[in-house]
Amino acid sequence: MVTIVDARSDHHGALEKACAVLRSGHPVAIPTETVYGLAGDIHAEHAIRRIFEIKGRPASNPLICHVSSIEMACEYVHFDDLALSLANAFWPGPLTLVLPRKMRGAALELASAGLSTLAVRIPQGFSRELIECFGRGLAAPSANISGRVSPTSAVHVQEGLGQRVGLIVDGGTCGIGVESTVVEISECVCALLRPGGLDVSMLERMIGRSIETRSDHTVLKSPGMMASHYAPRARVRLDALEVFPDEALLTFGACSVAGAEAAKSVQNLSVKGSLEEAAARLFDAMLVADRTGATTIAVVPIPLEGLGLAINDRLRRSAAPRIS
Repeated sequence: MVTIVDARSDHHGALEKACAVLRSGHPVAIPTETVYGLAGDIHAEHAIRRIFEIKGRPASNPLICHVSSIEMACEYVHFDDLALSLANAFWPGPLTLVLPRKMRGAALELASAGLSTLAVRIPQGFSRELIECFGRGLAAPSANISGRVSPTSAVHVQEGLGQRVGLIVDGGTCGIGVESTVVEISECVCALLRPGGLDVSMLERMIGRSIETRSDHTVLKSPGMMASHYAPRARVRLDALEVFPDEALLTFGACSVAGAEAAKSVQNLSVKGSLEEAAARLFDAMLVADRTGATTIAVVPIPLEGLGLAINDRLRRSAAPRIS
C-alpha cells in the first residue's frame, strides 16, 4: 500500500516520515523544483540497488548525488575554481555538476556506474530540507519507470510507479518542470551534457565564454543522455504543421495547426508563448495527451532558445526510436 503524505499541510511530519523510510534503507518519492525524485541513501548499497530495480534503469546510467550544501558536496567530489564559482552562483537550483569523484565505497560505485566522476547538485525546497535532516547525500533520479515521461506531481508518481514505492511526499506541482541542466567540468573546461531548467546562456555569461556540447554519448556520464527517453506510450511526432484525427496535439503560443478541431485533444503549452510556462507544463501535457488513447502526439515547433533547448531535447528523445 502506497502512503502519500502532504508536505504542504504537514511539513514536519513529512520530513520525519521520509527520513524514517530513508534510514530503513528504502527509497522515497520526493518533490524537487525540477521533477519528482526517487530518493535513497547514497551510502546504502541496498537503497541504490532498489532504485535501479524500481525504475528498471540500466546500471550503466549513473545517478545524481543531491546534497544540502557546497560543504557536503566537497565530501563527494573535487571542485576546481570554475566549478566552485558555478556552485556559488547557481546553487541551490537546477544545475548539476559532473566532477571528479572523491568518495569511494560500494554504494557510490553503483550510483556513479563505476565512473571516476559523480554528478552532484543542491536542490531547492523540501528536498534540500530533507537532506539536511537526513545528514547524508541522496541519490534521486526521476520517480518514474526508466525511459518514460518524468513526473511533476505526486499523482504522476503514483500512476507511474504504483506499489513499487512505499512513500510519496506530495509537495504540489514542480515549479520548473524539466530536469536540471548538467555540465561536466574538467581542467576548467565546461561541457554541456544535458540542457535543462537553467538557461545555458546564464552559464555562458557567468564564465565569459561558450560552453562546449559533447557529441560523444557512448559513455553515459549523467542521467538524460540516452537517445530514447522521456517517452509516453504514444508515438511522438515533432514539428507538426497539421494534426490527424487519431492524434493528440501539443501546441505553443499563437501557432495555428490544420486539423486541430478533429484532434483527440489539444493542449497549448503556453498561450502567451512563455518557454518557462511551456517547460513547467510539458510532461503533464504529454501524460494528459497519452491518456486520450491517441496513437501519436503531434507537437508544433518550439523555439530553440532559452529553456526551449531543454524542451526540444526532451521532445527529441521522446520521439526517438524506442529501445523496446
